[in-house]
Formats: sequence, structure tokens, C-alpha cells
Amino acid sequence: MSLRARALAYTMGAAPLVWLLAVAITAHSAYTEIDELFDSQLVRIARQVQTLLPAASLGALDLAAGTDPAHPAGSAAGAAELEDLSVAVWNAEGQMMLADREGVDLPHLADAAGFRDLKVHEDLWRVYYLQSSHGNWLVAVGQSLHERDELVAGLLLAQILPWLLMLPLLLLAMGAALRSALKPLDSLSRALAQRDPQGLDPLPAAELPPDLRPLVEAMNSLFVRIDSTLARERQFTADAAHELRTPLAGLRAQWDAARLQGGATGPGLDKIGLGLDRLARLVQQMLALARVEHLDALGPVQAVDWSAVVATVIDGLWPQAEAAGVDLEVLDLRADTLPLQGDAALLGVLLRNLLDNALRHAPRGSTVTLQGGPGRLSVLDRGPGVTPEQLARLGDRFYRPEGQTRSGSGLGLSIVRRIAALHGLAVTWGPRDDGPGFAVHLRRA
Repeated sequence: MSLRARALAYTMGAAPLVWLLAVAITAHSAYTEIDELFDSQLVRIARQVQTLLPAASLGALDLAAGTDPAHPAGSAAGAAELEDLSVAVWNAEGQMMLADREGVDLPHLADAAGFRDLKVHEDLWRVYYLQSSHGNWLVAVGQSLHERDELVAGLLLAQILPWLLMLPLLLLAMGAALRSALKPLDSLSRALAQRDPQGLDPLPAAELPPDLRPLVEAMNSLFVRIDSTLARERQFTADAAHELRTPLAGLRAQWDAARLQGGATGPGLDKIGLGLDRLARLVQQMLALARVEHLDALGPVQAVDWSAVVATVIDGLWPQAEAAGVDLEVLDLRADTLPLQGDAALLGVLLRNLLDNALRHAPRGSTVTLQGGPGRLSVLDRGPGVTPEQLARLGDRFYRPEGQTRSGSGLGLSIVRRIAALHGLAVTWGPRDDGPGFAVHLRRA
């Protein structure tokens, strides 16, 4: 689960829980306040009734006569209020002297004083008993707890219903607020996704929220360490290639001299010559790779004249093509062939590596084609091609497919890819569409 989804789930899950907790607290508070209000009313009514008793002439009630005819049980006028409130008065002998319709059901508890919660006809009632000072009267005032429950429910419903209706909107607003709060993280993610693999410059951290700054600062510190490691690696490669270049040139000169004097012949010695050629090419490619990898950007650039670049490269590779028995041809090189501002010398190195690879793998008697087109440049050969597994690894440094007998360093496509990136070009390779062979295409990235 993503960080955004997890935060949304936690937020939207916690909001209803907090809301339910608030409802529970509100309900408890409402019950407490309503109990205090109605208990105060019961006490007030009991005291008022007790105050009026000495002036009243009361006789024992005939409970067998039924309810008070002035208030029939089925009266529609104020029935709910009458059913939920009751009053009863007893004398010292326990005889009921005064009661309303509901009061006749209140129990006589001679020693009771204060509030009691009782069951009357299976319903819970809150009853307040008040003893007279001389013990002649016992006044009881009761109220059905159902009335209190209804009042609390009504109050809660009046408060909760708007919240229930607004809860989806609240959750949507919280989700939108969370997405807005995570925008800096989204921006950081996009910046990293769009970052050039070679780009190790620090990420801006000043405008980020304080929570993200430690992460970005740690990443910037990592970038510095990686850049320093790569710089040391490039420097070592350049130094090693440079140091090997002079001894190799001397060794090659001595070898050529020995062959000219007739002192070095035979198949085994020919292999030594091929090995020296391969080692010299490796050193040359290492120097070229170190040079282009040191570049963070191109220096002075100008409009590239592909005709001049291609002519220079073809002239340099013509002897190699003749020795390999492979024809070199240039097709459709026009003014709209990949127009760009760049470094002609580096682009020459790029083309030289592509054509050199094609010549090394093209069969004798075939043709290597440099073909232009609107916004593209392609190098095509009729070589044996590579397997999908090998294709995935082409461009890795020093990688050469297994079973390959032609000499090479395994650095040519790495150099091509780096020079193309410096010029904002994308380089792709794969099997030809028109038959056997291999194709490399250059286009704008």
C-alpha cells in the first residue's frame, strides 16, 4: 500500500471513530444535564405538593373506583405528558390520600426518602419521595425514564443528523487536504523520476516542508558520495588507459619491426599481433569513454553538418571496410536528417563506433548502410544479430556476447549512448525489420 493510500485510510478511518467518540461524550453530557433538570423539577413539584397539603381536606382514595373521570385514560389532550409524570400522597397509616391517574401505580415505601429508580408496569421510573417533617405525609413524584430517553434521542438526532449528512463531505475534504499536503512529496517524486541517470547535482531542499528536508539532505549527501566515487573511477580509467598507451605503442612498434625482419612468423605469433591490436583498441576506447564521461554538458556547439561528419568517418573506415570485404553505403542523407546543434567531433566518434561495430559483424560480401531520414539516422548491417538475452545487455561496459570471434572492447555502445545523451538524442538497437541483420537508430529523445 502506498504512503498516500495508507494516510488516506488512516485519516478516513480515524475520523468516524473520533466522531463516534464525540457523539458518545455528547450523549453522556446530555443525559447528565437532562437528569439534573428533571430531578430538580421532581423535587420542586414534591415540595409544592407538600406545602399545599395542610390546607387541603383529604380523605382516603377509593382505588377500586378506577381512574379519575376528569382525566380518562384515553384522553388525547396531553396524554403523553400525563402518562410520563405522576404524583401520589400517603398518610402516616399508608393510605393513599391523593394521586393522579399514573400515581395510583406508584409503590408506597414508608421509609423512602430521595430518589429511587423503580419498575412500574415493566417500565423504569424515576421517583422522588419526600417525608413531611412531622411524619404525617409521604409525597412521591415520579417520571418515566422513557421520556428522558426520548428527549436525549431528540437532542442527539438534531445534532447528529447534520453531521451524518456532512460526514461524506468532511471525508472528501480531508482527502483533498491530504493530497494537497502531500504535493511536495509528489513534486520530489516527479523530480527524481525525470532526473537524468547521470545527474548527481543536489536537490533543492530550502522550499520543502521541514519533514522532508532530512530525507532530501540525506539523498544529496548520497549523491555527493556517488559523484565522488564515479569521479575517482573515471580518473583511474583515464590514468590507466593513458599509462598503458605508450608501452603498447612501443610494443606494437617492436612487434611490427620483428615481423618486417622475418623473425616473427607462424599462427601463434599472428594471434599475438591480434591481441596487441585488441589491447590497443581497448585502451583507445577507454580513453574515449573517460573523456565523454567527464563531460556534464557540451561546450561550444554549432549546427551539425552531417555530410561533413559522415564523409570524415567514411574516409577513416574505408580501409577497414575493404579489408573486411564489406561495402559502405550512405543513403538519403538530407538537410532534414536529424538537425541539431552539437559537437561535430563527438558525433564523429559516435558514428565511427557504430560503423566500426557494423563492419566487424557484417559478413564478407554484404553491405553496411548509413541511412538518413526526417529526424533520424540509422546504421544497418546484415550480421547474425543477437538473442533477446544478449540484446538486453548490449550497451553494458565491457560486455561482449558469448561465442563472438571478432575483436572488440565492449565499450563502443557505451560511448555511443553517452555522446547521444549529451546531444539530447535517444539511441535504440535491435533486429532489422526487412530481414536478417542488426539496426541502430538515432532520434531526438
